Amino acid sequence: MRWLSAPVVLLVTVVAAAQGPAWKEAAPGRPISLPADHVSHPEYKLEWWYYTGNLDAPGGRRFGYQLTFFRIGVDPAPINPSRWAVRDLYMTHLAVTDVNGRRFAFTERMNRAGPGWAGAATDTYRVWNEDWQATIDPPGVHRLQARQPGDAGIGVDLRLREDRPAVLHGDGGYSRKGSSPGNASNYYSLTRMPTTGTITIDGRSIDVTGQSWMDHEFGTSFLEPDQVGWDWFSIQLDDGRDLMIFQLRRADGSIDPRSSGTLVEPDRGPTAITLDSGFRLEPGRTWRSQATGGRYPIAWTVRLPRFDIELTVTAAVDDQELHTERSAGVTYWEGAIDVTGRARGHVVHGRGYLEMTGYAGKSMGSVMR
Repeated sequence: MRWLSAPVVLLVTVVAAAQGPAWKEAAPGRPISLPADHVSHPEYKLEWWYYTGNLDAPGGRRFGYQLTFFRIGVDPAPINPSRWAVRDLYMTHLAVTDVNGRRFAFTERMNRAGPGWAGAATDTYRVWNEDWQATIDPPGVHRLQARQPGDAGIGVDLRLREDRPAVLHGDGGYSRKGSSPGNASNYYSLTRMPTTGTITIDGRSIDVTGQSWMDHEFGTSFLEPDQVGWDWFSIQLDDGRDLMIFQLRRADGSIDPRSSGTLVEPDRGPTAITLDSGFRLEPGRTWRSQATGGRYPIAWTVRLPRFDIELTVTAAVDDQELHTERSAGVTYWEGAIDVTGRARGHVVHGRGYLEMTGYAGKSMGSVMR
């Protein structure tokens, strides 16, 4: 069977975890080296390559996009030598936000490797799911190609340039998420990637330019059971600063102390941010999903007193909720945002992306283990 439902994915993963050799855990001290670490790391159970961006078309039209390739380990060493054995599953999420048209569209795929249906190379950077793929052309130009067929289809065909050095989050790229040291990931970002190409919406391609953000994480067990979800922000400000920041929400309503982030300043480089340093993410206006009943904060205040930064974040479109019944089986909100505020006494504006999980459907603490 080519497609597997999300419940089957979870069952197979649990069974495999109880058998055979163990997956490798993320640990401090592992150096991240690029471009070598763009490739797949099959010794870890969970891995994703995450692209988001805000793009402009001639005439003032604006779009947001998300293209994410996930690799989910099922069995690190299948006994069956057949190419049909399920070692990993590959899921891909593609979404386009038409900001001017107040519309959001999403599609997804899930495959096993099989006879080349999907995969992630270990010797060069290429991840793919059928004809959707992310690759790199030297020197450091990422190519994203994914298109849903049909007159109502969405898609991207984009070139992203590595304009800034990669940012290593946490302790040299070791981003701890839970009380156990193994509940962590190896995590880096390319925070500001000049982007050109086309966005497809309603089956029609439109020339666009703008900025993208790329995240790559790999590990084995990310969250604790009582961590129900997270709120994650990527922000690109017009003064040249970039910010990644997230908070992990617990079942009792508290914020986990491992919540963290990284501020990138052009004249100083990256600085790690911890909850102890005083950052605050304060929710404001909410939007309720008619499809799932989830209530998402789509306006936020981001406070970083140590850096004299206070930002107001608002969703570019209220409804940017993804329902991944054909792949991960989770529901989350991921979409384009607008940013205004002050940084070190100066007015700033920006754009970015916001991801919110655990507001509808499964607790992420039960999935990301």
